[in-house]
Amino acid sequence: MQELPAIRRATPDDAETLSALATRTFVETFGHLYPAEDLEAFLADAYAVEKQRVILSHPDYAVWLLERDGVAIGHAAAGPCGLPHPDVARGDGELKRLYLLRDHQNGGWGGKLFATALDWLLRDGPRTLWIGVWSENLGAQRFYARHGFEKVGEYEFPVGRVRDREFILRREARTIPAP
Repeated sequence: MQELPAIRRATPDDAETLSALATRTFVETFGHLYPAEDLEAFLADAYAVEKQRVILSHPDYAVWLLERDGVAIGHAAAGPCGLPHPDVARGDGELKRLYLLRDHQNGGWGGKLFATALDWLLRDGPRTLWIGVWSENLGAQRFYARHGFEKVGEYEFPVGRVRDREFILRREARTIPAP
């Protein structure tokens, strides 16, 4: 019998696992959009093992792995906002990645990973949160809108020669009233 998936904070020792998982989820989600040589060059740079190790070692960033039976099937990453928007302020947080392997989507675990990342981003109190999302990923846009994120801008995300139109979403800092 399969175990239920579990979420755990990734460590620098998970760099190879994260590199492989990030590559696989990106290809599953977006691989069809790019010429092979552009995709290959992007993946080799963006998800290089050493780059993942640096992220996993940095105190301002956090990554979580969703695992089932000891195998990574999803991940989320969060840290300081790096999106190109004039209103981004020091101290703002960003959900940088949220991906699950296709066969493990629609079971509620993406929402649990999202909640884990947001809890971490808000651990020191309310702050403005940001997300970049592909302009044609309507499902993700609806999901983020249900959680209070609104479109406030756009930018181009380069993958080789291709420039994707990305939306910048923001949720203003807010205090949650005590029950």
